[in-house]
Amino acid sequence: MDLLVFLPLIIIMGAFMYFASRRQRKAMQATIDLHESLAIGDRVSTTSGLYATITAITDDTVDLEIAPGVITTWLKLAVRDVIEDEVPETTDAEDVESEATEITVSDADRLTKD
Repeated sequence: MDLLVFLPLIIIMGAFMYFASRRQRKAMQATIDLHESLAIGDRVSTTSGLYATITAITDDTVDLEIAPGVITTWLKLAVRDVIEDEVPETTDAEDVESEATEITVSDADRLTKD
């Protein structure tokens, strides 16, 4: 009889533990995938906030160039994420040029009256 009182609490705690461990496993797998995908030349940031470029990789360590000619060795676990290069959106030069040079008749009349 006493077990039936605690059964809903036990079920709720079990579900919470299941979903918490599932989320943690996904995060751990994402970190493992990141460390396996590292390549020489990648820009990375470390867990301490350092931005650097990878110059060499071993099983457990990476050599990071933090300034031109300054290379330090770090554990792979210290790499937090890879920094993707931002590519600025380019606009078509013809569209910009046609918008800039287009003058309507009313604008031309207004400009010549002064």
